[in-house]
Amino acid sequence: MIWVQTALFAAFLAVASASGAVLEYTDGNFEDLIQTHDIALVKFYAPWCGHCKRIAPEYEKAAPKLASNDPPVALIKVDCTTEKTVCDKFGVKGFPTLKIFRNGVPAQDYDGPRDADGIVKFMRGQSGPSSKELKSVADFDKFTGGDENVVVGFFDGESKLKDSYLKVADTERDRFAFAHTSNKEVLKKAGYTDDVVVFVPKKLHNKFDSNEFKYDGNYDTDKIKNFLVHETVGLAGIRTQGNLFQFEHKPIVVVYYNVDYVKDPKGSNYWRNRVLKVAQNYKRKVQFAVSNKEEFSQEIEQNGLGERKDSDKPIVAVLTNEGKFPMDQEFSIDNLQQFVDEVLAGNAEPYMKSEPIPDEQGDVKVAVGKNFKELILDSDKDVLIEFYAPWCGHCKTLAPKYEELAEKLNKEDVIIAKMDATANDVPPLFEVRGFPTLFWLPKNSKSNPIPYNGGREVKDFVNFISKHSTDGLKGFTRDGKKKKSKNAEL
Repeated sequence: MIWVQTALFAAFLAVASASGAVLEYTDGNFEDLIQTHDIALVKFYAPWCGHCKRIAPEYEKAAPKLASNDPPVALIKVDCTTEKTVCDKFGVKGFPTLKIFRNGVPAQDYDGPRDADGIVKFMRGQSGPSSKELKSVADFDKFTGGDENVVVGFFDGESKLKDSYLKVADTERDRFAFAHTSNKEVLKKAGYTDDVVVFVPKKLHNKFDSNEFKYDGNYDTDKIKNFLVHETVGLAGIRTQGNLFQFEHKPIVVVYYNVDYVKDPKGSNYWRNRVLKVAQNYKRKVQFAVSNKEEFSQEIEQNGLGERKDSDKPIVAVLTNEGKFPMDQEFSIDNLQQFVDEVLAGNAEPYMKSEPIPDEQGDVKVAVGKNFKELILDSDKDVLIEFYAPWCGHCKTLAPKYEELAEKLNKEDVIIAKMDATANDVPPLFEVRGFPTLFWLPKNSKSNPIPYNGGREVKDFVNFISKHSTDGLKGFTRDGKKKKSKNAEL
């Protein structure tokens, strides 16, 4: 009887898995059922966990796409507040913990994206060979008939391009879906022989872009990668959290609205076609993209569009190396084109998150978004600037030493400055990925900030500044030793 119940439950789960649902396993069935999947992603979670709540809807959205993958990838969840045996067995200590299982055995921790699109791409890259062989026209039609861009290599025999293509597939399988074929019927139908082609899903076809992007380079692997990353999204690609690596070039115009090609393909295309109409006028000059407002709600705030995020029409930000430019006008084809022209001509004002400019300044100068250019970039002095976060322990440890340094050098031709990088926009010139991050800016070369990676004691800073100051310091020699006063010499 127990065996029958287990079999019936397994059958039920198989149906659920085929339908694309996230499977929920327990202490009682995990060990048996995990072995039924060639590959699976398991999320160990706690219902009260905030990060778990955020990933839950993305996990649900990814499940049906991965269930229809070839081979299928199962998405499974385990509630560690009730299923303690399983969670203890696999060493779960924080939530959510995600692990990839192959044939019932934990293979590796999941370290990929946490959005639906990113989960799908990453897990597709983990399943099966890096490039699927298409052995028939039916295989080809199925592979290219999905809802995402796919890459196909067409090879009439062996070639250097094929060798390079398969190497690229091995390294980029987490980012793109690859296949290859030498089948004569497929080659004839597609019209390619020794080529690499990216096929666009039917739902994204439009009159402004090609439905296929053909690689025109040689067998250089870096050139193939560059083609896939930068030349296959079209005039206004669908920009998601999972493919941001394809939208790094600036200037870029990002149009935010309710992009959803599953629930509202007609509405998604309605606005995208208007963006495409403008984008065609800026080929190779400006990149355009459309993004879902909800998915990029935080970015919308950062780009100065928070007050307009509830608009029924799309909202727009142009991102350049000079800053972020939110469009204030209501969206229309004419307004979008006019705004892009204004930004490119330098006639638009960039948005900058900023604290108020301090009424008074001490030895350590406080830079904010609104005074950064005047205080730091336009000054006629060398500058050492620290980007910090108020909550950062290392920053708190540095603070008294930084104050001492500034007091010691307050008569010198150098500015010791700091900026709260959580309350102000960091200018694009600076790459700040952790705290504290410090840069040295020589007064005659402010456009080339030099990362400071030296020691963080006062004497370390003094030695560095003495050596690198443009005109030398009045009170210190180039090797950081304090100069003797004339009275002392007498």
